[in-house]
Amino acid sequence: MKKVMIDTSIYSLAMKGDHDVVDMLRKIDQIGISTISIGELFSGFKAGSREKINREELELFLDSPRVVVHGIEVETADVYAVILNQLKCAGRPIPTNDIWIAASAFQHGYRLFSKDKHFRFIQGLLHINGA
Repeated sequence: MKKVMIDTSIYSLAMKGDHDVVDMLRKIDQIGISTISIGELFSGFKAGSREKINREELELFLDSPRVVVHGIEVETADVYAVILNQLKCAGRPIPTNDIWIAASAFQHGYRLFSKDKHFRFIQGLLHINGA
């Protein structure tokens, strides 16, 4: 599998040793992750008792040559606006951070790997349902 962006839940499941998720990640040539997901992870780390260890594990993951971190740019914001308006028109709201993650996946030509079923409401998003 070529390019796949992961969301926060996939990273968390991988770190917990979920065999299906880990097996899927091993098959991916390039793993994308959004700075939005990294922010969600940092927030979770701060709320827990293993912040230092979790940050170190994340740094090791991000240092992998297969992992590419994507920030938010003007083009990402434009794609975000399109997705948000499509979802509003369809009456299908989803969490704002997930719209940003999907926008980044679209912008950079990734399929999205997530266990969150609400991503299926985003028109044209190629995704891998981890369920």
